[in-house]
Amino acid sequence: MEIRHLDFEHAARCAELEQLLFPEDNPWPRDIFVVEFAQPNNLYLGVFDGDDLLAYGGISQLGPRHDPEFEIHTIGVDPEHRRKGLGRLLMQQLMAIADNLDGEVFLEVGTDNEAAIAMYEAFDFHRIGERKNYYQPSGADAYTMKRAARSER
Repeated sequence: MEIRHLDFEHAARCAELEQLLFPEDNPWPRDIFVVEFAQPNNLYLGVFDGDDLLAYGGISQLGPRHDPEFEIHTIGVDPEHRRKGLGRLLMQQLMAIADNLDGEVFLEVGTDNEAAIAMYEAFDFHRIGERKNYYQPSGADAYTMKRAARSER
């Protein structure tokens, strides 16, 4: 397994995984990933087995470099490769980026996604709010979670 930066050539596979993972909630198409990858403040990483993309995740840096905050845009693991630590591996890398600049991190997660919530809590995320009908078109609710900056933990 290897972690690599994602770029335009990986957008179609990310969209394919989105369709598998989030069919009820407006999965991102290839073009959205292309736009996301092009943004200078975004970083997308993938876990690869050879040339096969098994998991992906993206983080965005917001605010000035001297006082940044970060937002996890998405994270997903191929259903055939879940429960192997791939999501945790991606989170370690994404959180290292935020910790390096001492920024707090925010994300949204479905209130029924117990596995993801448990993983985020293991990375010191705490629920700070709930967004009703956040995911569309399903109308599923989401928790907003926050991880304090390294200097505040």
